Order: sequence, then C-alpha cells, then structure tokens
Amino acid sequence: MEVNNASFLRRIDQPGPRYTSYPTADRFVEAFGVGDYGRALQQRRAGVAAVTPPLSIYVHLPFCESLCYYCACNKIITKNHGRAAKYLHYVAKETELHAHLLGEGQPVSQLHFGGGTPTFFNDAELKDLVDTFARSFTMSNGGERSIEVDPRTVDTARLEQLAHLGFNRISFGVQDFDANVQRAVHRLQPYEQVAALMAHARTLPFDSINVDLIYGLPRQTAESFKRTLAQVTGLRPDRIALYAYAHLPERFKSQRRIAISEMPAGGEKLNMLAEARQQFATAGYVHVGMDHFALPNDALAVARRQGRLHRNFQGYSTQPDCDLIGLGVSAIGHVGATFSQNSKILEDYYDAIGDGRFAVVRGLALSRDDLLRNTVIMAIMCQGGLQFESINLAHLIQFEDYFAQEMRMLQEFSDQGLLVLDGQGMELTESGWLWVRAVAMVFDRYTQADQNRARYSRII
Repeated sequence: MEVNNASFLRRIDQPGPRYTSYPTADRFVEAFGVGDYGRALQQRRAGVAAVTPPLSIYVHLPFCESLCYYCACNKIITKNHGRAAKYLHYVAKETELHAHLLGEGQPVSQLHFGGGTPTFFNDAELKDLVDTFARSFTMSNGGERSIEVDPRTVDTARLEQLAHLGFNRISFGVQDFDANVQRAVHRLQPYEQVAALMAHARTLPFDSINVDLIYGLPRQTAESFKRTLAQVTGLRPDRIALYAYAHLPERFKSQRRIAISEMPAGGEKLNMLAEARQQFATAGYVHVGMDHFALPNDALAVARRQGRLHRNFQGYSTQPDCDLIGLGVSAIGHVGATFSQNSKILEDYYDAIGDGRFAVVRGLALSRDDLLRNTVIMAIMCQGGLQFESINLAHLIQFEDYFAQEMRMLQEFSDQGLLVLDGQGMELTESGWLWVRAVAMVFDRYTQADQNRARYSRII
C-alpha cells in the first residue's frame, strides 16, 4: 500500500468525484428540463435503443427525526410524522405519471428506498408505498428490493414487517460504535442495539445485510476505529460500505457544527483505511471495489469475480446497467443517454407533481464523448481496469490515439506501482485500488478542465 513518492501521493490525494455516474451530477444543467425527460421516457417505450435495459426505481424519502452532523444527504428534519402522508401522496402521483408514459406493468429488477430515513415512515405507510409500485410496475422474479435502515427507528417487529413487504436487502447505518464519536456527530446508537437487530435480521429472509461505516469523523482515532472494526466484523454483515467522511461545511450547513480541531489528520485517516482493509481481509471479506467489501459468497463478491459488477447512484450493484427512475424530492434518474434530477425544494416538488408534470429541474443529454468516457471510468471503478480493444470495438476509436494525453498521465501511476499498463490495456494493482478515484479522474474531461474541485471530498 506504500507509494514511495510522497509528493506524488499528495498530488493525487485531491478532492474528486466518487463516480456513481459520469458525467457527475454537479455537471447537470438547467437547460435540460421536463420536456427532455419526457422524451427520454417516450423513446424508451418506443424501443429506440437496440436493447431496452432493465428498469430500476429509486425512491428518496427525505424525513429524519434528528440531525446527524456529518450528513450530506438531502433531508428534512422533523418530528412531525403527519408530513409523511402528504409526501407519499405526491410520490404516488409521480409514479402514475411515469407509468402513463412508460406503459403499465413495466418489469422492475431493482427497487431501492433511500433517504433521509426511510424507516421514518411507519409500517402502514411503507406498505402503501410498496403497493403503489405494484399497481404501476411488475417486480421481476429475483429482483432486488433494498431499504436503508436507521437502527434507532426500528425494532425486531419492524424488521419482520420489512421482510413481509418483500425487502430482501437491508442496510444499517452504523458509521462508528465509539460513544465519544457518536456524541460528536449527534447520532447515539449503542453497539448492543445494532447487534440485537442484526441477530434478528439473520432469522428473516434477507439475502444480504449491509453495514455503513465512515472513517475520518471527529474524535475518531486509529485506536477507537480499530475497536469499531472489530465489533463490525464480529457481527458478520454480508457487506460493508466504508466511506471517507467528506467535510464540506460551505455546502452542508449541518457540518458547521463539527469542530475541525477534533477531526483526524490525513495521515491518521490513511492509517484507519489501512487498518480497515487489513481487518476485513483477515475476517474473510473480499474487496469488491473502492469502498465496498463483501463475504465471498455474497452476490456482490460473486459479480466482482465474474466481471458483472456495475455502479449506479446507490453504489456498487449486481444489476445490469439499468434505466433508473428517480422518484421524490431531489431524486436522480438515468434514462437512455440522459441524466435528470428532481427539484431539491419540497414545495417546488409538490407544485410540479400537483400540476401533473414531472419535477425535473436539471439534467444532461450525454454526448458521444460522455458515453465513451462513462464506459472507461465505470470499467476502472468496477473491474479495476480495461482492455483497449474492447473499447475500440464498442466505440469505433483507437484508444491510445483518442486518449493520448490520458495515457501519458497514466504512466506516472504505473511508475509508482499503482497500475500495470501495456499495449493491451491497464489494470490496478492491489495498492492501486486505494487510488481508483484518482485513476478514474484521468479520464474525466470536466474535472481535468476544472481547477476548482472544492465541491468534492478528498480521495483519502
């Protein structure tokens, strides 16, 4: 994991995208609007593409009872659960708008409830939401139904209800088990509480249980995080997502409550990451890619071995490159060669849907160059490399000519032992996976031309 050239390491440890899409969401423009999105849906229904991809649905449920200071999600803090019914009414109307353009009964291979806190909604409300989709779409056999769970908002009975509703993948937001760190980020949840929930979840028909962790939080130390890692691996989740905390207080007001003096330095963060990778490997977890780890028999690890791994706005996925319908305030969609995003302002979202129109306020129609670079970047992020010939055949280019400047930039990564580069292709080394975002950034035309990267988190 060592990079001998310290100046090179400092140079590549810069703010950069996580590449859940390319181009990234910050490149969306307001010139792309409701009409463009509607045409993309109509083209999908008309079968304009040679092959119609599977359909995935993401539902953004923004409400939370309390504020977690580190959070960078679009959320609404409220203890008024009465607001949930109104929100679900508008999500149902938005669902109907999509079904009208796409046609009733479209097969869906993936359904994901994110937030916010999806478990802010009670059992009856979640059932109504699931029933809403059942009326408009058809869930494919073997499809994924996943939901993000705040352990503070569920008990064993609620887990049973989630399983009864057909959810087969759940993700527990843990972040850190150290009480001192939890106090610093305003999220108190004892280890014993999470352990009891996970033990009960294992008795239910969930295909996969995920735990989210964050390193780089205030008051976190290498030693305290080592204890959290031991507790998490002891719980034996099927998957672990390990994220670097992105401190961007100029963008996210809640982060201004975090004292910079309490945050670990870059070197200590690197030690936390190294310790996590070591503990996960010792516990038998496979490094799936960037920030995801899974047990060898988990579907994500199997997809990684078989070269079937994909990446979307929810992270790594076993599902093929789907058309994604984003529902709810701020939700992002990907239909055909377009990206789109709903309004981030709740009342504006309600106004649009109430008027019988989509709430899309910005997006992007991808160019030929965007599509090419998307293929390259996603291959790096998911497979850790690529073969030039496959890109040449798919996009009718000569890779080393088209990307002559990028090839020169890659050579320095190769010289540092982060990737293997030859005339046939490129492949990350084990230590290179630490810097996969930096390697992907080489092919990002927008980021390379943009000297202001403060909107992104640092790589480590």
